[in-house]
Amino acid sequence: MDSMATLGLEATGYSICYELGIFKQKFADGRQTEVADNWRSAAESWLVPRYDDAVEVRFGGTIAPHWDWMGHYHAEYTGYTAVTAVPRDMLIAGYGGREINTLRLWDAKSPNSLDMYLFSSGEYVKSLEQRTMAEVITKVLYPADDHIEGKELRLKQQYFFVSATAQDIVRKHIRVWGDIKTFGKHHRIQINDTHPTLIIPELMRIFMDEHNMGWDEAWGIVQDAVAYTNHTVMSEALEKWPQDLIQRLLPRIWEILCEINRRWCDCLAQSFGMGEKLGRNLIIRGGQVHMASLCLAACYKVNGVSRLHGEILRNSLFNDIYTVRPDRFTYVTNGIDHRRWLAQTNPGLHGLICELLGGDGYLLAPDELARLEAFAGDGEVLRRIAAIKKQNKARLAAFAAKNDGITLNTDSVMDVQIKRLHEYKRQLLCAMSIVRLQLMLHDDPNREFVPRTFVFGAKSAAGYKTAKRIIELLLSMQDDINNDPVCKGRLAIYFAENYRVSAAEAIVPAAQVSEQISTAGKEASGTGCMKLMMNGAVTIGTLDGANVEMYEKLGSDNMFLFGLHTDEIDALRARGYDPGYITRSDSELYRVITKIGSGFRDGKNYSDLTSNLVFGGDQYMLIADFRSYVECQDAMYKRIADEREMSRLSLINTARSGIFAADRAIKEYADNIWQAK
Repeated sequence: MDSMATLGLEATGYSICYELGIFKQKFADGRQTEVADNWRSAAESWLVPRYDDAVEVRFGGTIAPHWDWMGHYHAEYTGYTAVTAVPRDMLIAGYGGREINTLRLWDAKSPNSLDMYLFSSGEYVKSLEQRTMAEVITKVLYPADDHIEGKELRLKQQYFFVSATAQDIVRKHIRVWGDIKTFGKHHRIQINDTHPTLIIPELMRIFMDEHNMGWDEAWGIVQDAVAYTNHTVMSEALEKWPQDLIQRLLPRIWEILCEINRRWCDCLAQSFGMGEKLGRNLIIRGGQVHMASLCLAACYKVNGVSRLHGEILRNSLFNDIYTVRPDRFTYVTNGIDHRRWLAQTNPGLHGLICELLGGDGYLLAPDELARLEAFAGDGEVLRRIAAIKKQNKARLAAFAAKNDGITLNTDSVMDVQIKRLHEYKRQLLCAMSIVRLQLMLHDDPNREFVPRTFVFGAKSAAGYKTAKRIIELLLSMQDDINNDPVCKGRLAIYFAENYRVSAAEAIVPAAQVSEQISTAGKEASGTGCMKLMMNGAVTIGTLDGANVEMYEKLGSDNMFLFGLHTDEIDALRARGYDPGYITRSDSELYRVITKIGSGFRDGKNYSDLTSNLVFGGDQYMLIADFRSYVECQDAMYKRIADEREMSRLSLINTARSGIFAADRAIKEYADNIWQAK
């Protein structure tokens, strides 16, 4: 939104005005626990309610078909439950304040705040039931959906959001342009992952039921207006909903989905015939509605969020549809707000950049950062970069002391892995390398060793048991290693409780090593890697997501690459991957696995995690990549032991990071997908 306003693009962002965030992470007895996180209170003064723009969203009820004298179908909707969507607007000013766009967040309210009859009868709790059931829709971000009640709430959230948004866009269009038939000429709606996909049938409902359009005309407008950004190849994010849930909650939307699916089936049959390929691309199949397939049927563009990710969409995930509609597929590599994540978050480095470049022009032209490379051999500049990094590490130490009561050694290298806790991101692989280092120090306490602190920040989804066990492991290791006299002053772990933006603002400027070690082919893009690169951290990573493009910019001299590539993983799986054999063949790896399995000083053992690696197939290839990873890590630390070389690498990372600014990404969306001026 900041970049769109800065570039002068007229845009509105739409989302939900959640009262509570995903959760506030607390560590209790060495485990993650979740408590409510009231994040809206801090933003209350920025959110302006617009009651005149409120709309009604309907759930449940029945559809009575009616045909008029001209043979047109009309859907008569009765018996539904209504929820009022109240917009709360946040104004987003671009840099310099010349252009302002709006972020419109929908708040759920009941049309009847209180049942006065029940209240007067003394049934106070029951009198609030309708209000409570309406307001729960916008109560919590990402409610757990490992039970049917959670699935129903998530579906309600998504339809509430897109129905209110579609009604708002159509109403504004009519107010400005009058003729609904020109809708597709004036609007581009970017679906951000599959969560807002129901805007496709919702627009069809509005065009047909409220504006008397025929199917073909309405469908043509939807196809002109809606584009889809895929953000992940992970199956859990490619949403699919039980069809009986949609039938019950959204009966008119279900009718429209059935017709879209029927016509899509006819379209696919022309290309694929009546076989397996057709079946696996239907929108409704196996008793479920597949949101990604709906996007592929309707959207005029489908884009990934990095070049590698775009290739995976074309060559693997959506290859069937790509062979039929290749012109619809593209990619736009993600970007970050460099004004926020460099200039604001790292004022010391910002000041030095402005001094070296003769002004702050890079704030509007991030490619200007490339001029910093001319100073890569300037000893005084490199000394100042080291001093700025030390100041940032002191800020991080103050944050750690206040947030977690942990004392950091600011003379150690800050080796950072901050991101959502998921098995494919492989925080467990980093943990394995740390155990190896601890064992090495015990074998030879007098060995040469660059002091290092491994910094983690991550939340696990509340129902993700394996991810929560990995957090528990890291907390056990933190307790063990930080109290190990052999490791004192040389090796430490800091796991920041309740990782959030304010924690990132302390960690990112202080980071010296950036761990981007996901299994190749699993990370769509990533933006944390860009923030860390821009702030001068040196990346160790796999050829995955945006790492691919970072590596092209940095080269092997300035980035440390390890691990199997996507095609190599597929080939190894095809030959027969045996993680147990690799573990038994590598004595150092065997010791690491044994140590983790037996546990640490708190008495907990983690044989469930190690057994899953050695005997459970090692889905994310930690065993396969371990040797390559630790050897790459050793080579990197040998290089950065020299402070001047560390500062030179830091400068080059910042200098070559301009391409990862959000301004560039938004311009590519505007030019190549939206055709917006």
